Amino acid sequence: MAGLFWPLLGVLAGAFIAVQAPINTELARGLGSTLAAAAISFVAGGLALALLTFVLTRAEGAVIDWRAPAPWLFFAGGLLGALYVTSTIILIPKVGAAALMAFLVTGQLIAGMVVDRIGFLGVAVREISAGRIAGALLLLVGAVMVRYL
Repeated sequence: MAGLFWPLLGVLAGAFIAVQAPINTELARGLGSTLAAAAISFVAGGLALALLTFVLTRAEGAVIDWRAPAPWLFFAGGLLGALYVTSTIILIPKVGAAALMAFLVTGQLIAGMVVDRIGFLGVAVREISAGRIAGALLLLVGAVMVRYL
């Protein structure tokens, strides 16, 4: 069972993303602003993570070293996340939840294969094999089918 925990957590995180997109889109409708909805989403998430970090580090007696290996790492993940959340708010009313998730996963897979191939930020290098390319193409075809068929 322990071997299934991490893959199932990945599936659960993916489900959270599928639910987050329409929630943020409805928030944008109510506010009348896509960017305000994305900002509120990030502030809420940031506050939750700050509280959780505080509670868990106190409970574990851990000390956080806030000096990042490179200053840009403090901002890069947040900026990419902001672009992601804003894009989902814009796209979900245009393509629907299922198609959006299919296209997002396709983009994640393709980017992940590039990250693996170049070993970005110390990720283990893995070749882009014919099987991986075929899997990405099948996922792309599936995404197009979900959207247009």
